[in-house]
Amino acid sequence: MRVGFNPHKDKVESDTRYLHQVIIPVYIPNEEGYFGDSITIFKYCLQSLFKTCHEKTFFTIVNNGSCQKVLDYCNQLLFEKKIHEIIHTSNIGKLNAVLKGVTGHNIPLVTIADADVLFLTHWQNETNNVFARFPKAGVVGIVPQFKQFEGGSVNVIREMFFSRKLRFTDVKNPLALIQFYKSIGWDHDYNKDYLLKNLTIASKGYFAIVGSGHFVATYRRDLFDKIITFNEAKMGAGSEKYLDDLPLKQGLWRLTTANNHAFHMGNVKESWMEEELKNLMPEDLEMCPGATYENLEKSALGLGITNRIFQKLFSKRWFRKWFYKYKGLPPNMISNY
Repeated sequence: MRVGFNPHKDKVESDTRYLHQVIIPVYIPNEEGYFGDSITIFKYCLQSLFKTCHEKTFFTIVNNGSCQKVLDYCNQLLFEKKIHEIIHTSNIGKLNAVLKGVTGHNIPLVTIADADVLFLTHWQNETNNVFARFPKAGVVGIVPQFKQFEGGSVNVIREMFFSRKLRFTDVKNPLALIQFYKSIGWDHDYNKDYLLKNLTIASKGYFAIVGSGHFVATYRRDLFDKIITFNEAKMGAGSEKYLDDLPLKQGLWRLTTANNHAFHMGNVKESWMEEELKNLMPEDLEMCPGATYENLEKSALGLGITNRIFQKLFSKRWFRKWFYKYKGLPPNMISNY
């Protein structure tokens, strides 16, 4: 039997007091072997977020089948009101966990990050800068990587092919690049030219790198208006390709900040991490620029055909070498870039 009237019935819910959502899916099944330091790394990740984000940030953690210690820690954060939402699931995979975090919100920007990212001061400001300067930006990364234009960015190159705004320019922070590839276990035998030049696009003196990585990036919320309900891939190519294709199918660009604004910590605790945490400063909301967005393209079929044709041409080695020269890559780098 029901008595009375539910005071929350028909009440309109709104996310208008938030401008930015951060979703952290976490999977730490135990504290053994590979996962020995993972809980500490996860705590560092969240501490860096709490220290660097402005007050209009909504924090979502998706506990993707982690152990009891992680579950209890997340619940405690919610109780202390340090986060706004915790979702507990079995191990359903990273992408499915992310989709659970996106559903039910209408916050303009959504950052999706692995649980081993250490965010740096002003990362939100610099992310907003890219969205503000480039209305076609759909995804913005904050960690530059090698040759990012090769992944899901053929539309940027096609659209800006004849523009002087698309050029190879000097890498802004080569030391951060070196540290990133060390953090993912690479040897130091990669092409050192990648530490010198990257493909960028300019807007009124402001530069962004063409392309974006996967482990931390910010998406326009409207990219998720039409989303799948389940993805079979728990990790790796299947889930990453889905996120890569979101902007590409809707006529938007994948870009990355020219400088580095986060570190990849990996699964082993190191002393530098605590030192970085000590130096972090909060973001000033008033310093974050507002952004105007271009409307999403509706003709996904036409875009897909056009991009596939250009991608096939761009995959030809002779064409790429000519493109590198045309866009200002030094002659001594062209053959092996």
